[in-house]
Amino acid sequence: MFQLTEKAKHFYDLAQRFIQDEIEPIEQEFWHKVHQLNPSDDWTSWTWPAELEVLKQKAKSQNLWNLFLPDPEFGQGLTVQEYAHIAELTGRSLLAPTVFNCNAPDSGNMELIWRYGSAQQKEQWLKPLLDGKIRSVFCMTEPEVASSDATNMQATAVIEGDEIVLNGRKWWSSGLGDPNAKIIIFMAHTPDANKGRHQQHSMVLVPVETEGVKIERMLPVFGDYDAPHGHGEVTFNNVRVPVTHFIGGAGQGFEIAQGRLGPGRIHHCMRCIGAAEKSLELMIDRGMQRKAFGKEILKLGGNLERVAEARLAIDQARLLTLYAAYKMDKLGNMAALTEISAIKVVAPSVLEKVVDMAMQIHGGAGLSRDTPLTGFFAQARALRLADGPDEVHKGMIAKLELAKRGFSTRHSQ
Repeated sequence: MFQLTEKAKHFYDLAQRFIQDEIEPIEQEFWHKVHQLNPSDDWTSWTWPAELEVLKQKAKSQNLWNLFLPDPEFGQGLTVQEYAHIAELTGRSLLAPTVFNCNAPDSGNMELIWRYGSAQQKEQWLKPLLDGKIRSVFCMTEPEVASSDATNMQATAVIEGDEIVLNGRKWWSSGLGDPNAKIIIFMAHTPDANKGRHQQHSMVLVPVETEGVKIERMLPVFGDYDAPHGHGEVTFNNVRVPVTHFIGGAGQGFEIAQGRLGPGRIHHCMRCIGAAEKSLELMIDRGMQRKAFGKEILKLGGNLERVAEARLAIDQARLLTLYAAYKMDKLGNMAALTEISAIKVVAPSVLEKVVDMAMQIHGGAGLSRDTPLTGFFAQARALRLADGPDEVHKGMIAKLELAKRGFSTRHSQ
């Protein structure tokens, strides 16, 4: 079921070699330079090391570029399931997704504009994103409401004549600190008494430099500002853009969000699995290279059992994620709702557990930046909230299971 075509295998092998030969040898030094270049107290001066552009051009020259997009005109024409295998490879590195122009939130934003954008929007914003010339931001989460229920959002996008007037405050807007961030996708409430609660939200394209857009601050994750990418808080104060900046039209925000989040969750989860594989490898190497009490650390206590538990969990998560991708390709997103929610719960949790084991085996080194483990741990913990918290996805799974038996999860009167 999950066998790769010759075309997909070609790109898989190319990506694997590129990561091994071009990225892994320089990655630790690359992030060391990133931390030197980017003081956390001044995000306005953040920048990427010059080596990133060199790597991106090398990847582009080998067609290791926009691999996530299934359209052969813009990407490489891989299916969701085919790209999932490559996403796992890129997850072994904190740098590889950016090098291949397959990083979040850009990949999801590009797919969104590709699927739902107008010809003018594709020309103005999709092409530069696909070329890697600019970066993008997705603004959905808000500080004043429980964003696990997206209908709570207070930000508004109101039509006035031939303009949309935007107001609101968003935070955890990933990529907002990037010096190349040029376009924001802003999701907001567009009130309409004649429509249902899921037809009153819209997505709007907003250039970062538009009057009334104010970046307030960058937010740290476990004390790390993730420079120069960043996760920002931003206010929109009577921001005005033309009505042509609606993506797909007013009131279509939830429909579009589901189209964006489905493939994106596959990408996130497979990257988690790749990070878990890398963490397990680091755990075994460290545990067999160091001794305590006359034995290799990995042979002490229950550590060997933890290795086995990690292998079982990773393989289970991979199979579930590939099955979700397979169903999306064959039957569409709606037919794979249970599996999409399931992987979003399972994969970050597996990564969190495996990387925690690896950090324990590494001792103090596991808490430092000498390995990618702290980055992987932050990624796992954040993903248990991003794109919907675990509890929301479990609720969706339960709802679908009860519906199979003719029951509802709504409260009885």
